[in-house]
Amino acid sequence: MVNMSLMKLKLSMYSTIALVIGLSTLILTAIFYVVTPTTDVAVIIWGSLLFIVIIHIIQWLLGPKIIEAVYRVRPVGVEDSWLVEAVRRIAEASGLSRAPKVMIANVDVPNAFAYGNVLTGYKVAVTKGLINNLPRDEVEAVLAHEVGHIKHKDVEVMMVISILPALIYWLGQVLIRYGFISSIAGGRRNERGSQSLLLVGMGFGLVVISFIFNLFVLYLSRLREYYSDSHAATTVPGGALKLQRALARIIVVSEGLRRVGSRSITEVSKFKALLITDPELRVGGRRFHNIDEVVEYIKSLKSLTPLEIFSTHPDPAKRLRFLDKFKSI
Repeated sequence: MVNMSLMKLKLSMYSTIALVIGLSTLILTAIFYVVTPTTDVAVIIWGSLLFIVIIHIIQWLLGPKIIEAVYRVRPVGVEDSWLVEAVRRIAEASGLSRAPKVMIANVDVPNAFAYGNVLTGYKVAVTKGLINNLPRDEVEAVLAHEVGHIKHKDVEVMMVISILPALIYWLGQVLIRYGFISSIAGGRRNERGSQSLLLVGMGFGLVVISFIFNLFVLYLSRLREYYSDSHAATTVPGGALKLQRALARIIVVSEGLRRVGSRSITEVSKFKALLITDPELRVGGRRFHNIDEVVEYIKSLKSLTPLEIFSTHPDPAKRLRFLDKFKSI
C-alpha cells in the first residue's frame, strides 16, 4: 500500500509539472508567433518577460535573508543542540551528503519551515513555540518533513514552476496595455484598430489562463507537502503517528494563541506558504482529553480547510488520513 501511494503521488506530481510546462511553452510559442512579427511589440514582450525572470531570481537569492529578518531567525544555541543532532540523523537517513543548518525563529506560534539556496546554504528552522509546546519525538517528525523539502529540492521546483504563470500573466498585462495605447494612438479607421483589439483580447485571455495555471501550481504545492509528509513517515521510526500528533498539536496550540489575542499568529502568517501547516486553522474550540483524540477528530472530518483549491497546503483531515497509510512501516 505504501509503495502504491508513493507511486500515485509521484505520478501526480510529474504529470502536473509536465502539464504546466508543456501548456505554458505551447501558449507562449503561439503568442510569440502571432504578435512578434511587429518589431516594437517583440521588444516590449521580450523585455517584460526578461524582467519577470530577473525579479524571480532576485527574490530567490534574497529570500533567505528576508525570511530571517521577518522571523528573527538565529542559529541554534547550546541549550537546543539536540536539534542539530536530530537533523544530522535525519539527513543521513535521507541520503543527504550534508545536513541542513538548524535555526530557531523567535516566534511563539509552533511551526517550522525549510529555506535557502545554493548560495546561502539550506536551512531548517523551528519556531520557539514549536520547541516549547511539542515533545521531542514530534519535533523530530516535523524536522524530517522539512528535511524532505530540501531533499526533494522543493524550493527550486516551486520557483521554476511558479515563474510560468507569472510570465503568462505579465505577458497578458503587456498585451492589454499595448493594445489600448496602440488603439488610442492609431485611431479606429485603420488596420491598427482591429490589431489593437486582437491584442487586448489575447491579453485578457492570457490573464485568465494564468489564473488557471496558478491553481495547478497550488495543487503541485499540496502534492509536495504530501511528499514531504511521506518522507517524515519513512525516515523517522513511527514517523507517521508522530507527525499526525505534531500537526494536530500545532493546530490546537495556534488556536489557543488566537483566542487570547496573540499577535504572533499574524506575524508568523506573513510567509504562510513556507510553514508546515497553516497557523490560522482551527478545530472549533472543542475540548479534548489528549492529542490522539484531536487526531481522530480531525481525521473524521470531511474537510477542515475551506476552499482547499486555493491553498498551498493540503487539508489537514486529508493529510492525517494520508499518513495512516504509513503506520505499518
